[in-house]
Amino acid sequence: MKIYTRTGDAGSTGLFGGPRVSKDDARIEAYGTVDELNAALGCVRSAGGVGDGLDRQLEQIQRELFSIGAELATPDPDEHDLRVIGTSHVARMETWIDEHESGLSPLKQFILPGGTHAASLLHLARAICRRAERRVVTLGDRSGVEISDAVIVYLNRLSDYLFVLSRQVNAQAGIADVPWRRPD
Repeated sequence: MKIYTRTGDAGSTGLFGGPRVSKDDARIEAYGTVDELNAALGCVRSAGGVGDGLDRQLEQIQRELFSIGAELATPDPDEHDLRVIGTSHVARMETWIDEHESGLSPLKQFILPGGTHAASLLHLARAICRRAERRVVTLGDRSGVEISDAVIVYLNRLSDYLFVLSRQVNAQAGIADVPWRRPD
């Protein structure tokens, strides 16, 4: 089987178990941004500097993002048993956030993205995650697609996790957060 099918050459794509839609359809924007987030996490992992434990967490998140993408790409995810992400995934993410945050100094002001290469990529992934969350909300609100509440909460919590993780990666490398200051 060839990787190219030519079926999308006119600007449409097929949904899993459903019709063809425009490549700029809200559904495609939503799962495409989740896919972009997953790729960004692959960049974080390949950059190194996160350690084995964090790498395993990021790999688990990548697997879960793939499941979210499959759910979003399917007009009837219940029919195909594709609603995988639930409250237990969110609870686990909150546990990870609490564990990572416990060793960090409390934030008293905004910080600038940056630091190590891995931390900078985590900040970028966080920003992509926020966009993915917006695209998923748009899909539900404007397109009438039933979105699992757990998916929206998961993406919201994931952006928090990525922020805390960027701070932890920098702290482990001995790099302090750079506070935002109002420009002169």
